[in-house]
Amino acid sequence: MTIADPSIRPATDDDWPQIFPFWARIVTEGRTYAYPEGLTSAQAHGLWMEPAPGRTVVAEVGGRVVGSAKMGPNRPGRGAHIATASFMVDAEAGTRGVGRALGEHVVAWAREGGYAGIQFNAVVETNERAVRLWRSLGFEVIGTVPGAFDHPEHGPVGLHVMFLDLG
Repeated sequence: MTIADPSIRPATDDDWPQIFPFWARIVTEGRTYAYPEGLTSAQAHGLWMEPAPGRTVVAEVGGRVVGSAKMGPNRPGRGAHIATASFMVDAEAGTRGVGRALGEHVVAWAREGGYAGIQFNAVVETNERAVRLWRSLGFEVIGTVPGAFDHPEHGPVGLHVMFLDLG
């Protein structure tokens, strides 16, 4: 299925039962996130559902949650002028374009919020699809921490720090 325009809206606690299954599957696969495996739904909820001034959104198609993103300041205090975000898309939804729609939403949110840029702190270098998507949205790899991620097939691989200047 090709999705031209998924609906993106703020996530609520009522969305969590649809988010958690793909969140847990992605974490368990171990290819893109360094979250600990085996977290309970309540523990994962605490990590994903971003409190203000950040926010969490969902991408919906036909009433089904097929992706989610969380966003907010990268650091508190003197780092709060730079945003950060994380994304998860349900591979079982068979959709395309959801990650791009979420990425475009985050960029627009950060611009509207007056952020000077967006920093992704840990993009797994073997996640070529994500790296390609972020580059297409204007992000640059500004550094790579060698061997910082223990990939289940490739062993230690690098984590990219990616940045989009909004100035």
